[in-house]
Amino acid sequence: MSELDRVGTFVEQWRRERPDLDPSPMAVIGRMHRVANEFSAALVENYRSFGIGEGEFDILCALRRAGEPFALNQGEIAEHTMVTAGATSKRVDRLEHAGLVTRRAQADDARGRVVALSAKGRALIDEAYPAHLRLEEQLLAPLAPSERAQLEAILRKLVRD
Repeated sequence: MSELDRVGTFVEQWRRERPDLDPSPMAVIGRMHRVANEFSAALVENYRSFGIGEGEFDILCALRRAGEPFALNQGEIAEHTMVTAGATSKRVDRLEHAGLVTRRAQADDARGRVVALSAKGRALIDEAYPAHLRLEEQLLAPLAPSERAQLEAILRKLVRD
């Protein structure tokens, strides 16, 4: 038998102990979980090298992707980053404190706030995003381009949004 990874060992143990059950889903889900954890840890370390966290990176990216004037209201940011309004507000507070974004009243709603990249924030995300892509490229380096395309197509079938 070939050398098993940790997940493979668990699957084989379950096959031995419970031959009446099929543990094969565990082989996929377990490995996806391990890959996600390893990749997330590497990405978070990269964000920290720029003095920000994952949530802050997501917000800066959402603002930069929005195009000129690089501004969104907090509801739009929450939608683009898939977190609650409360979590968005806390992240924006940290970014504003760091001088990476500005916040102003929304023209048509005095209670609403528009968040915009500051010059410092734009400079940071314009440096951090290419570094992020380089790291993602390194993480996927073991896969051939055709394997990456195949994996993307398979994962797209599993995404539920």
